[in-house]
Amino acid sequence: MTELLLTPEPWIALATLTILEIILGIDNIIFITIVVDKLPEHQRNSARRLGLLLAMFTRIALLLSITWIMSLTVPLFHLFDHAISGRDLILLGGGLFLLAKSTHEIHDSIEPGEDEGPNLKPRGYVITLVQIALIDIVFSLDSVITAVGLAEHLWVMVTAIIISVGIMMFAAAPIGEFVSNHPTFKMLALSFLILVGVSLMGEGLDFHIPKGYIYFAMAFSLAVEMLNSRLRSRQSGQ
Repeated sequence: MTELLLTPEPWIALATLTILEIILGIDNIIFITIVVDKLPEHQRNSARRLGLLLAMFTRIALLLSITWIMSLTVPLFHLFDHAISGRDLILLGGGLFLLAKSTHEIHDSIEPGEDEGPNLKPRGYVITLVQIALIDIVFSLDSVITAVGLAEHLWVMVTAIIISVGIMMFAAAPIGEFVSNHPTFKMLALSFLILVGVSLMGEGLDFHIPKGYIYFAMAFSLAVEMLNSRLRSRQSGQ
């Protein structure tokens, strides 16, 4: 064990996996931000922390059951000459859920009910955590499979997950508050979730959309919106 700790390969794998987990966790943070925003303000921080802890334990549990995870790639049936596996069904279901959820949130934000303000009525605390736990399973599948391919030691993979979740816990609160206070950025985040939902469904149908394209589109849109926000602030200050 001592020799293992003194060799550079595990540490390189740990740094690589940690960065990868943070990047792949961006969509998770956005989803958590959107669903937690429906809670009363005094419950949001605890819901974010519990949601990210659920994400951490979900990913570790998937790592420990990697044999079952890898078996999900075995075809279950064929649809239009396309082999459908358990992984494909999970990705398709998760993609449909994200599309439906994001579309519903956009509709409610633009056309709130008669008895509701722009921030909508609060939803149940437990229901929010359940949604976070379920969608994280979808987000975790590919990252867990990638982690197994990049690292040989379980402790490296588990440590990378714990470090990345710890970093995301510090980032989640300011991101959540910023999105809540800026409706246009919230709309941008919901649009990003729609892109992720389409990407998941594409993956489920064996149509691979490089995530780099989606992240680049999101980063470009975010940069443009930040410029617009700054311009609006300067114009309102004049």
